[in-house]
Amino acid sequence: MKFTITLLLGFLFGSVLILSQAYSWYRIQEMFHFQSFHMFGLLFSAIGTAALFLWIIKKTKVKSINGNAIKVEPKKLNWKSNAIGGLIFGSGWAISGACSAPVYILVGMYWEIGVLLLLGALVGTFCYAILKNKLPQ
Repeated sequence: MKFTITLLLGFLFGSVLILSQAYSWYRIQEMFHFQSFHMFGLLFSAIGTAALFLWIIKKTKVKSINGNAIKVEPKKLNWKSNAIGGLIFGSGWAISGACSAPVYILVGMYWEIGVLLLLGALVGTFCYAILKNKLPQ
């Protein structure tokens, strides 16, 4: 049952990304060049939706799919790590024109660049796993 719910939510999320053109290199470049509000509107609506549902989860004490209480613990802010990580992620996003979720859409739409981007993301993840213990906490 959990697998089915996860799969359906994944299809729903992917459909929203496709219908909103979040996978489009042109839309992403428009955003980084401040030529269009389209992607900013998509991102801000995602932040607003997440904030609303997080507030609902906290107020109604909703349980997880496993029946456990959902606890949202504050995370320690580490400016240096966040800035470096954000610059690396943002640079990759600006150069490639795709963040993590749209990469799977590009692969699914049989765009050759999607496979290259997915391989790059996997190499980056592998490098992070190797360097994780050497990075500042």
